[in-house]
Amino acid sequence: QVQLVESGGGLVQAGGSLRLSCSAFGSIFSINQMGWYRQAPGKQRERVADITSGGGRYYGDSVKGRFTISRDGKGTVWLQMNSLKPEDTAVYYCRFSLVAGNYWGQGIQVTVSS
Repeated sequence: QVQLVESGGGLVQAGGSLRLSCSAFGSIFSINQMGWYRQAPGKQRERVADITSGGGRYYGDSVKGRFTISRDGKGTVWLQMNSLKPEDTAVYYCRFSLVAGNYWGQGIQVTVSS
């Protein structure tokens, strides 16, 4: 059983920064990919960023140049979010792609005030 625990969300003014983290607990043998998604009210879940086991990174167009994804080798992934905008307001979810399947965190709220 694998559990993902997120932290670091909250309320910030536009132009500010937040750093999200997500750590995996349980039977972790091989992590293929670690990533972040977000879902704003009334919108579909959006892929924000991810990083492969080889270090390859993907960023959505709306966050390129502002967000940075990083990871360690022990099951933690971070999302550094700079120059935040009100449209970044959403519930952010981490997702780990393991050999055993895909696992999601419980979600954490990020609110950016104008």
